[in-house]
Amino acid sequence: MTTLSAGNTNIGVAVPDLRVLDAPDDVIADLKQSVYTHKIVVLRNQELSPADFIAFGRRLGAVETYYEPMYHHPEYPEIFVSSNVKAEGKQVGVPKTGNFWHHDYSFMPRPFGLTLIYPQVIPQGRRGTLFIDMEKAYARLPAGLRAEIAGTRVVNSVRRYFKVRPSDVYRPISEVLAEIEEKTPAVTHPTVFPHPVTGNDVLYISEAVSHQMRDAGGQPLRDNLLPELFAAVGQADTTFTHPGIHLQTFDPGDLLIWDNRSLVHRALHTPQPEPTVSFRVTVHDEYDFYPGIGQ
Repeated sequence: MTTLSAGNTNIGVAVPDLRVLDAPDDVIADLKQSVYTHKIVVLRNQELSPADFIAFGRRLGAVETYYEPMYHHPEYPEIFVSSNVKAEGKQVGVPKTGNFWHHDYSFMPRPFGLTLIYPQVIPQGRRGTLFIDMEKAYARLPAGLRAEIAGTRVVNSVRRYFKVRPSDVYRPISEVLAEIEEKTPAVTHPTVFPHPVTGNDVLYISEAVSHQMRDAGGQPLRDNLLPELFAAVGQADTTFTHPGIHLQTFDPGDLLIWDNRSLVHRALHTPQPEPTVSFRVTVHDEYDFYPGIGQ
């Protein structure tokens, strides 16, 4: 494996040649452990069909199909498609996804542990995915902030960044908002929880989805606490120069796997539009997302 560290982030390793469908089970188990340890694993030189990509995801755990059909691959709904390239004049997937700090599915009662990204069309300009390791971010917080958020919970909702669907164009906004609240009501998760594999504490907040913090009794905490936390960990830095921010780029044939518990991420799109297509598969591993989830 080759380290992918950028600056002081020390995130990620690359694996040059691994036949992911033929690899023995113990190799796949080691690969998963590397994701938990290094946070990002980049598998180089992959040549996978959409069906192969899903089959590999199933070697890592239970594949989750995204709840909104407009993101689905036309033949393989398990694949989430981010694309600005039309096929036979029709939009496939959704363009410009994820341009905000988030964990995948943190607005759901049961998020998943692993995210897999397999770029299909890669633009020439500066593009990639930005990451912050929220285990390390929590460890770097001032002691006063860590004490203040101990035992608290955070309220997460998709409402702020929900993408309007083609079927919503002529609907009253009140109906759209009511449907969002019915299908994906706000959920609460611990602000900090121990990672089920590493045992390290993870700060589980994101600028896109987290909108309120509550104490153990359910009472709201001070309004400026979340903005303070976002600033401290780097999510409020619009220059992306915070020392905790890692930019992961990718080359043709790369397949990225990352720890969706520990890492918050956002897409970095090219300044000028370029063709780009990326496939995503998301996986529930064999561990609870955090201890006691759902209780």
